[in-house]
Amino acid sequence: MTATRVIEPATEPVSQAEMKAHLRLTGTAEDELVGQLIAAARAQVEQETRRALISQGWRLYLDQWPAGRVVQLPVAPVQGISQILVFDEDGVPNALAETDWRLDKSTSPARVRVKPGAGLPSSAVMAIEIDFTAGYGASPSDVPETLRQSIRLLAAHWFEHREAGTELAMASVPHGLDRLLAASRVRLL
Repeated sequence: MTATRVIEPATEPVSQAEMKAHLRLTGTAEDELVGQLIAAARAQVEQETRRALISQGWRLYLDQWPAGRVVQLPVAPVQGISQILVFDEDGVPNALAETDWRLDKSTSPARVRVKPGAGLPSSAVMAIEIDFTAGYGASPSDVPETLRQSIRLLAAHWFEHREAGTELAMASVPHGLDRLLAASRVRLL
């Protein structure tokens, strides 16, 4: 099972203006760096929690259906599935009808149950593709405040401790970040 982001988020959960206010910056000299730190902090928070913050497109590749034909989607929260493709022996994709599968968003991670006999893949590697949208929504205000605060804390830590070799710069995360992220982390089953 391999998952890849195929559509990047259209915006960041924390705006540059919010981050500059958090850092108490008034000039524009550090704007490019602040933007890069926000993006890097968002990516780190998403990786640590196994969550997509702003709506983004994902593709899950499978070699075959798992036991029971129940597929756990590796990123949360799932907004919906756009298509499920199954490749035949000749490599021709066939889309499963929406009546052949059911998305269960009540669990975390979300899962898809495929009807028995629907979409029999070939023996090829990556014979199944599931395209889905994950994230809390398209707007930064859709993202829970604890995750937005995690981004601000991490970006500020990296902004303040840019030099290598100091004890604080070598600290992996700012104090309290692990507690903020722990509550939102999607457990692996």
